[in-house]
Amino acid sequence: MKKILLDTNAYSSFLKGDEKVLEIIGESDLIYLSVFVLAELFYGFKSGTREKNNKNNLKKFLRKPGVSILEATVETSGIFANVKFSLRKSGNPLPINDVWIASHVIESGSELITFDHHFLKVSGLRLWDGIN
Repeated sequence: MKKILLDTNAYSSFLKGDEKVLEIIGESDLIYLSVFVLAELFYGFKSGTREKNNKNNLKKFLRKPGVSILEATVETSGIFANVKFSLRKSGNPLPINDVWIASHVIESGSELITFDHHFLKVSGLRLWDGIN
């Protein structure tokens, strides 16, 4: 079973019709969006001129079969602590939301679909080969 988690930039690329993102979504059985990705998307919607349209598109996407939202749990928090500690110890800080997103990827056993290379700093994170 192929499980993926879409980062904010991957979801945006999906909306723009990015062929690589469309392909990986089409090949996946489960598609996750972290609640932290949702927060970043809602912020972006508020900052733009098409907030209502963007929210409607997101609602449609979330209703698709196999698409789920990952909420933060106690387990997520423990993984977050380990990831953040490891990154601090190695001198490789990440934006705080990305530490949460990485934690959700690890917790769910999914593959992160992103274009952000700084995720390469997270040990043990399964990353999409399209990041290159």
